[in-house]
Amino acid sequence: MLITLLLAFDPAPRPAFDVLGARIAAIQSSSAPTESSSGQDAKALAEKLSNPIASLISVPFQFNFDSDIGPGDRGDRAVLNIQPVVPFELNEDWNLISRTILPLISQDDVVPGTDQSGTGDIVQSLFFSPKAPTASGWIWGAGPVFLIPTASDDLLGSEKWGVGPTAVFLKQQSGWTYGALMNHLWSVAGEEERADVNATFVQPFVSRTTANAWTYALNTETTYDWESEEWSIPVNLVISKLIRLGSQHISIGAGLRYWADSAPNGPEGFGFRFIITPLFPK
Repeated sequence: MLITLLLAFDPAPRPAFDVLGARIAAIQSSSAPTESSSGQDAKALAEKLSNPIASLISVPFQFNFDSDIGPGDRGDRAVLNIQPVVPFELNEDWNLISRTILPLISQDDVVPGTDQSGTGDIVQSLFFSPKAPTASGWIWGAGPVFLIPTASDDLLGSEKWGVGPTAVFLKQQSGWTYGALMNHLWSVAGEEERADVNATFVQPFVSRTTANAWTYALNTETTYDWESEEWSIPVNLVISKLIRLGSQHISIGAGLRYWADSAPNGPEGFGFRFIITPLFPK
């Protein structure tokens, strides 16, 4: 009956199975995602990941290794930063973006003859960000940043509570993302015998995301310590790829870092970075 009806309504009858197959194919092509649309979705997610205040839940696991640390340049340090980013919708116009950095640290001979491992201090940032970009296409957010003394060893943290302002601004167009993130922390409480925290952090960044969801990113993570009047300037170059494992989107990246400047007994030369970031789009 179905084949008879299809033939009856077809102005140029063809073999029955050709007609039925063509119509099924048409339905499938109109409802199923194509490979190109899937690629466009991956690129859009990769571009969102380049935006520090995108409305996208992500949990970067960022591993860094640096060497030539401490007296005699004999120490090395491995740090795994767990950095969940969680957006909250405040109303029709504004989001609140929570960015947390929890470092897990292992270091050897940074203090000669000793080694330490455990948690470092948490840095917690909150960005109030308009949902819509400005008329000229800029995305921005601002709010408070907090230093929380969660270090499990006094040599892995400041033993100070801190607070200050943070802000980010960026623009995205034609696969490019560029902008800067910054904050300043002052210590407000903690162990009196430890040095005060009075530091400015500036992270200018630029990245390029391709049609097949590769991202090439360059940034510096510059810190100026106003107490010691010393700079720390690592320059990072990372290449990452957004992939899909089942229903889970994951970004995998790796790259090099070079210490253009560092405080006395700080890292020198080259280090490396490896990042795995599960994404949880709404």
